[in-house]
Amino acid sequence: MAEIVFQNSSIVLADSIAGVSAMSISEGNIVEVVFNENATALSTDTDFDGVLIFAGSIDIHNHGAVGVDVNEADANGLLRVAEFLARNGVTAWMPTLVPDSDENYRRAIAAIDELMSGQIDKPVAQAVGVHYEGVFASEKMCGALRPEFFKSYSGSEIDELPKLKKGVHMTTLAPEVDGGIELIAELVKEGWIVSIGHTKADAETLDRAFGAGARHMTHFFNAMTGVHHRELGVAGWGLANNEVTFDIIADGIHVHPKMLGFACRAKTPDKVSLISDSVAPTGLGDGSYELWGEKISVTEGRTRNERGSIAGSVITMQNALKHMLVRGFSLTEVSKMASSNPAALIGLSGKMGSIEVGKRADIIALDEFGKVRFTMIDGQLVRN
Repeated sequence: MAEIVFQNSSIVLADSIAGVSAMSISEGNIVEVVFNENATALSTDTDFDGVLIFAGSIDIHNHGAVGVDVNEADANGLLRVAEFLARNGVTAWMPTLVPDSDENYRRAIAAIDELMSGQIDKPVAQAVGVHYEGVFASEKMCGALRPEFFKSYSGSEIDELPKLKKGVHMTTLAPEVDGGIELIAELVKEGWIVSIGHTKADAETLDRAFGAGARHMTHFFNAMTGVHHRELGVAGWGLANNEVTFDIIADGIHVHPKMLGFACRAKTPDKVSLISDSVAPTGLGDGSYELWGEKISVTEGRTRNERGSIAGSVITMQNALKHMLVRGFSLTEVSKMASSNPAALIGLSGKMGSIEVGKRADIIALDEFGKVRFTMIDGQLVRN
């Protein structure tokens, strides 16, 4: 058992901030958290002074980083992404695939399977499943996705889609595609998390999708119709439905900062998850890159493909967290959006997403400037 003391520091809990004393960790899990002066008397393996402790961030929408694209990567490439994410405060992630050939799906799923079997006991962000983005999407809202690989549903497509040996399966789809409502019902029946995105569905179709089990929305405002006082729009429908949650890219580029703040306040931080939508150039700086069969440019943190569309982001979850703090959200609100809400969405809140006894020791420490001092994954330290 390791006992770690945080002097003059604070822990961000689910609904409060506590002056920290100590945390006891055994076999990768939190077994005790002490919030009083008695903790300073504990024997310690590691001491940290003056840091702000959060539950580790969980990125449910990540296409890659450090030059590695999830669609093309082998297990070693995915491991490099996981190492980069860990250094930047992410403790769990969902490798995210864009529409591709069935052959590439099979190869990518095999690589994620290999990563998940080999990541155990490594201090890297732990892949917990796969997110298929846009297999069943609207060509009119394709964004940076490749419509030549889009599918419609006739009854067999789910069975043909490669699946992991274990882990969470999530997909973003447009409910208006042929067979879309039946597709949602079947995916939910099979345990998939269904998110609405890359869509221009009308309100009636969205209501039917909700009735079939779609309860979440992907990168809110992006690749969907917006808000209008007479035409509700997909985003308007999401804001008006109190039972729907959404995730959003908090980079100040994909969504105007004021609209970002407004939407998250309107929905409430209890129902919002932050995502990176990170792509392979993340961590490499500005320049020109090859991605998804075309050239993209990164200029001052903004991506753009040859069609003029934004092609994902080059932020980390740490950047998103800092951006939301600047927007005036509290520490506890930001922790919910970066950790506990994503964990709940993918059905893993019993294991991760908050600092509680019995959960995995997945934590991050930020200094006064918002920089990650260290990440802890399953009780193992990752220093920057």
